[in-house]
Amino acid sequence: MDGGAGPCSLELTVNDADAKPAYAATINVHITYGFAGVRRLDLEAGTNSDGKVRFTGLPRRVHKPPLEFHASKDALQGMATFDPSSECESKRTISLSKPKSDQNQ
Repeated sequence: MDGGAGPCSLELTVNDADAKPAYAATINVHITYGFAGVRRLDLEAGTNSDGKVRFTGLPRRVHKPPLEFHASKDALQGMATFDPSSECESKRTISLSKPKSDQNQ
């Protein structure tokens, strides 16, 4: 997935609850960048059969870093953070799990 907004990139590997690659997991990220965060970019991509997806064209300077990459598949969710100003090219792994329910209800 190419955001077309800069030189940075992030490769994500998404694993399911059994630590196996999660095929067709969906990853979303909302990016605000530019002066006072006036530019916005919403990206969404799915993982391949190896549980991998690569985001390229990410801006080096973002408003309110780090970026949060949210992954989901069925009832499982996970998240990874990435600050392109400190590491322009990186790799992260997201382990999916069932979201914790609010215990006050």
